Amino acid sequence: MEDNRIRVGITQGDVNGVGYEVILKTFSEPLMLELCTPIIYGSPKVAAYHRKSLDINASFSIVNSASEAAPNKLSVVNCSDDEVKVEFSKADPEAGKAALDALERAIEEYKQGLIDVIVTAPINKHTIQSETFDFPGHTEYIERKLGNGAKSLMILMKDDFRVALVTGHIPVSQIASTITKDLIKEKIAIFNKSLKQDFSIGRPRIAVLSLNPHAGDDGLLGKEEQEIISPALQEMNDEGVICYGPYAADGFMGSENYMHFDGILAMYHDQGLAPFKALAMDEGVNYTAGLPVIRTSPAHGTAYDIAGQGIASEDSFRKAVYVALDIFRNRCRDKEARVNPLRKQYYEKRDDSDKLKLDSIDDDM
Repeated sequence: MEDNRIRVGITQGDVNGVGYEVILKTFSEPLMLELCTPIIYGSPKVAAYHRKSLDINASFSIVNSASEAAPNKLSVVNCSDDEVKVEFSKADPEAGKAALDALERAIEEYKQGLIDVIVTAPINKHTIQSETFDFPGHTEYIERKLGNGAKSLMILMKDDFRVALVTGHIPVSQIASTITKDLIKEKIAIFNKSLKQDFSIGRPRIAVLSLNPHAGDDGLLGKEEQEIISPALQEMNDEGVICYGPYAADGFMGSENYMHFDGILAMYHDQGLAPFKALAMDEGVNYTAGLPVIRTSPAHGTAYDIAGQGIASEDSFRKAVYVALDIFRNRCRDKEARVNPLRKQYYEKRDDSDKLKLDSIDDDM
């Protein structure tokens, strides 16, 4: 690319929610257009409707693809031939179809190298369901489409406060049977790698929460801590990963213990997200770690209850853009640092002198 600014692909999400409101508010600030080149995948007509009805001072250009997007401008790629009717706060299958069309186009252009990162606006997980989208949410769909076989990890974050999940969008009745030692080890490994690669933390410290109340009370309230979680942590520590726990979840956040760690691994969705959103709802970001693609989203949903009123805060969406940009740069630096690493040096002792050998080749190189 002639322009060095990162190209951010933004999917419109549910057009009856607050997606366009937070997108347009974010990029109504000229400074944001200096940081990156944003491309919305959606509908120019819908974008114009939201802009007018909510009185947002934001301009955009209509392009056929991200390849035509110009710097210092917000661009919109039309992703649907159908007319999409906007009805604020309404769960509508047509809005779900439009959201899926935008997501599929963004993924297609990411594969073509036309965008660098993806930021997704909130969807309605019910109305988006179709023959081609049979997933609980964005995370699982993007893992299938862009993961190249890699497993994803959902991380909710605000600054240095990061919460990841062992299990994601599954019924509560299936949580205990889904959690295994291998799954916990897999998620800790992904989390540890992401903290190093994506957040430039040299030696991450990870806290792991328990499954049962009071960490099982030595088996009185459940044996998963003794039989599954603790053995998994021991094995990961033996492999050089710094992880602690299992900690009782009820007082962990309230006592501010989370401030001593680079990441917290929760066993299930609400165990991690309920306290996170209580502490960091307005500026929280959802990051899908573990995949080649960088994808972020705001921590809130479609917010039908306030859609069309012009009162939605764009802070979380703006943070999602910032995080995507930061992670992209961190990955670039990490990749550069690993190119042509210094060879290991060996010394030979002869008599009373040390001689440096530079011609020895280590098997690990």
